[in-house]
Amino acid sequence: MAFAQKFIVADDHPLFRAALTQSLRQVAANAEIVEADTMEATIEVVTRHPDADLILLDLRMPGAHGFSGLIQLRGQMPDIPVAVISGSEEPQVVRRSLDYGASGFIPKSASLDTIAGGISAILDGEIWLPAEMADYLGDGDEEEAKFAAAIASLTPQQFRVLNMLTEGLLNKQIAYDLNVSEATIKAHVTAILRKLGVHSRTQAVIAAQKLEVEPSRVEN
Repeated sequence: MAFAQKFIVADDHPLFRAALTQSLRQVAANAEIVEADTMEATIEVVTRHPDADLILLDLRMPGAHGFSGLIQLRGQMPDIPVAVISGSEEPQVVRRSLDYGASGFIPKSASLDTIAGGISAILDGEIWLPAEMADYLGDGDEEEAKFAAAIASLTPQQFRVLNMLTEGLLNKQIAYDLNVSEATIKAHVTAILRKLGVHSRTQAVIAAQKLEVEPSRVEN
């Protein structure tokens, strides 16, 4: 090839980042690989490397609220494919990953060779899943797609505010944590409600709960 490929590996576990890097080396031995271990760091890395060929994204990372990280990346960098890497292999998680714009779903239980094969297929423009998950490639959910578009329209700061709303924080607390004025937070909340098509903070929080990977399970 005339140029080296570039991959972004976003996962908060060093050992799994190393495993993904090993699989990537099977696909492109001379590729540039950039790592990130939080959602904030991932956004920063992607902003610095808009020419990346693929993002490998763990759904469970500090700073990510369920599927929000995936939707945020797809909204901000629509030309870079994103492969979801997850230990949650339930059909609804796989299906929603695809509905929210993932170019593939790679289980953490997959072998390095399988991961490498999936990466190659995604780079070739395919939507890739392990063979045993092929049935999950049914028709997408139109409502999920509309919701993803609404979430993707939020700015990074609005994402932070929405996440803090889901934690039950008041405007004053959010303003303190983000080091901005309470009036600024009120403006963000107003924009969030408008973009999500809801009329109250409570409705916004209920809408945001759709992003959770496993609502009944407490995140680490």
